[in-house]
Amino acid sequence: MTRKTLPRLRLYRTTWPRHALVLADTPRPTCPQCAGDGGTARDYGHPDTGEYDGTAWEPCPCWNENRRWVLLPLPRPRWWRGRNDYRNEPPF
Repeated sequence: MTRKTLPRLRLYRTTWPRHALVLADTPRPTCPQCAGDGGTARDYGHPDTGEYDGTAWEPCPCWNENRRWVLLPLPRPRWWRGRNDYRNEPPF
């Protein structure tokens, strides 16, 4: 494998749906299409008035944002463990 075909990975911590360490793919920093941003944002207008109506995100083929692997599930933090006190109260 050459250096250009190796995946660009990053390690981060996630809290949803569970606490875990995750290894994820990142955009290619030298990509000529997206300049390392992972995609391009395109503003579009309303068809009748032409006023700003939103922004569309077009992902770049150099990056797959859904490519990620859970490496290590982590326990919940200690400060979160005692948060079940609200279940003893009646609903108002």
